[in-house]
Amino acid sequence: MRKRSNIVVWVPLVALILLAGKSFAQSKVSLDSTKKILNKLYKSNDLQDKAILKDDLKELAAGDENEMLLAMSYYYQLKDQRAVDSINNLLPVKFPNGVSARNAGVDSVYKSKTPLQKEIAYNKWIKKFPPSSFPDIDHDHIHYDYVRSAIADEYAADHNSAKAIEFINMLEEEFWKTNGYSGLAGEFIKVGDTVNAELYTKKAMDIAAKYYYAKDNDNAGKFAASGYPSLLSRYAQLLYAHKEYKDALSYVDKSYALNTDLSPGTNFLYAQVLAKLNRNQEAYDKLEAVVKAGKANPETVEMFKSLYVELHGSDKGYDAYTALIRQGFLADLQKKLTKEILNIQAPDFTLTDLDGNKVTLADLKGKIVILDFWATWCAPCKASFPAMQMAKNKFKNDPDVKFLFIHTWERGTTTPVEDARAFIKSKGYDFQVLMDLKDPDTKENKVVGSYKVSGIPSKFVIDKNGVIRYHLMGFDGSNEAAVDELSMMIDFAKQKSQN
Repeated sequence: MRKRSNIVVWVPLVALILLAGKSFAQSKVSLDSTKKILNKLYKSNDLQDKAILKDDLKELAAGDENEMLLAMSYYYQLKDQRAVDSINNLLPVKFPNGVSARNAGVDSVYKSKTPLQKEIAYNKWIKKFPPSSFPDIDHDHIHYDYVRSAIADEYAADHNSAKAIEFINMLEEEFWKTNGYSGLAGEFIKVGDTVNAELYTKKAMDIAAKYYYAKDNDNAGKFAASGYPSLLSRYAQLLYAHKEYKDALSYVDKSYALNTDLSPGTNFLYAQVLAKLNRNQEAYDKLEAVVKAGKANPETVEMFKSLYVELHGSDKGYDAYTALIRQGFLADLQKKLTKEILNIQAPDFTLTDLDGNKVTLADLKGKIVILDFWATWCAPCKASFPAMQMAKNKFKNDPDVKFLFIHTWERGTTTPVEDARAFIKSKGYDFQVLMDLKDPDTKENKVVGSYKVSGIPSKFVIDKNGVIRYHLMGFDGSNEAAVDELSMMIDFAKQKSQN
């Protein structure tokens, strides 16, 4: 290794790539070694390394299927969508029986409308691309499990439990069975088949438990283990629905013990089970923790008040006590937000709203701007909207506060604008919705990317000088607490704007 200017240059890198005059693709270097070399080139700021990377990707793109896929992954990181599309279109043609053709061919299954049509398409697809033709390296056969699980879910939704079970029993990848079984159980719950829902929740839970308590999990094992606490809660909920309260208690107790953070849903279920066993004080304590944290939804509040009356003989003192709790919550919230305030320049953007009006963030300087990134497929996003409407109503007469709802990350739709408009209209929200549509060249949603959003809903509070002061992600279900938090953020942003 030698230094040139202030840049560290790896001299052996070129030698490894060229291998005494041989080209990179010709060198027979293993894919793992190839990735290591490409990573160094990709991370380097040296112009020579960048040129070598460009040449090597071009050579890999003309190689075998694995080399082409590797090249495509780096073109994606380099945001060269034209090269990505070119390779992606060529792969199934060049290798008609390969991995890419197999993965593209499965679209015919997903696009079929009925469960039976999906099954027919699946049989044709698997006959052309049998699992035996593809080595199960790095859980490759999960591609088969995805489609089998999707068909099982469709049959369950169609009240055909026998067919649903037939397909779910075809799953191969052990770690992913937690996800497949859990998803099928959810479909059984929707159609009222609680017996099969309980059976497959337990199957998923038992597999997740095995990974949860394993000492040497790889990423797949960690994925399987991550759902264990929530599966315990769901199983307890199903037992509760079947009035098996003692058994339900043992499972919700395990879930509660495994949650490192307060889980409003688990606490509520815990309280329900405890109340059925006449352990009202314990049930009350579980709900009180949720109320004090400001995470109680209306259902929790209703049960909390009912237990208060049960324990105290009347509702006397209840309003004063909850007012005291609220006072404490607001004091804690103020301390928390004082510590969490940010100082990041907000990326500028220009987007079009549902009525065709262009909105530029820079034009809103002098106002507190609240951005809410959301999508029609995002359940937590939609669950947070009643609170957002409450917050918007609270500030409707304040000319210095502006709410913008940015629809992004559209999925599986060719009409995102119409979809967003239909949803907002159906709920009666008076939101100004901006559309952060995918760029036709890069296939990226530019604005959400510029804000480095990793999950939605994501909300940003921007002060009058265009500085991000707060970033909120997710929604815990409490409308009142959400409005309190957002209101306090807006007030703090106003103060900072004056400094």
